[in-house]
Amino acid sequence: MSHSTSYQQQLERIKNDTGFIAALDQSGGSTPKALRMYGVEESEYNNDDEMFAQVHEMRRRIMTCDCFDSGRVLGAILFEDTMDRQVNDKPTANYLWEDKNIVPFLKVDKGLAEQMDGVQVMKPIPTLDSLLDKAKNYPIFGTKMRSVIHTASASGIEKVVQQQFDVAKQILAKGLMPIVEPEVTINTADKAESEALLKAEILRNLERLDDGQQIMLKLTLPEEAGFYQDLINHPKVLKVVALSGGYSREEACDKLAQNAGMIASFSRAFTEGLSKSQSDEQFSSTIDASIDKIYSASKV
Repeated sequence: MSHSTSYQQQLERIKNDTGFIAALDQSGGSTPKALRMYGVEESEYNNDDEMFAQVHEMRRRIMTCDCFDSGRVLGAILFEDTMDRQVNDKPTANYLWEDKNIVPFLKVDKGLAEQMDGVQVMKPIPTLDSLLDKAKNYPIFGTKMRSVIHTASASGIEKVVQQQFDVAKQILAKGLMPIVEPEVTINTADKAESEALLKAEILRNLERLDDGQQIMLKLTLPEEAGFYQDLINHPKVLKVVALSGGYSREEACDKLAQNAGMIASFSRAFTEGLSKSQSDEQFSSTIDASIDKIYSASKV
């Protein structure tokens, strides 16, 4: 199937179907922590190759679970190493889309620059074009890239959003759907103020997109319920998804349920409670309960 054919089917699915997006994209920096939470200590691997093999095994176990199903899971975000590996003798993205009807996305950022002006912009992504070309060899629908806002700095937030939209345009030009993720840290003293500045910047940048162009947004759950409704309803926004950002699953789902039209794209809150030592039955019932809770909060 050509990329444009699968893209069209995936677009319809993200636009019209209920469910949430599982974020399975921790990469280099956050992987040891993710593995520790899963019960794999750093002494159990000697280098990056062995570490990524361990994390792929964890993700394979999640993806091949019967309860990881298209009725509740709309999409999954991968990082490049996962895209390059296989699940059940197929490239991971092909397995997700062809066997599971789950839409695959790819994390494309190279991590965060040092904090300046209250924010962390993305490090440069010099290989982006070739990475996007590679992604199009698989049924990858879209991309994800993360920046972080630590404080309500108008000039810092402007920089973050500007950079995100500049890169989003490069991704749109390649025929992929960008998820723009300017995360507001949950412990910042001026979170509501940061969110007000962020929303205004996003609305301004949406006007710079061509008519007919759409992006997705991945945002921290807001202080004020329903705060992002005008982004959810915006014609240039396909979907607004929520990150868990350090909230527990319980807290994240409670907050999500207060924001109709937003769906989850949780990472830590999604895999909370999973452990390598669990039997397949325990693992399956843990992930099933997680999927059910997040799906219900996303459906409100």
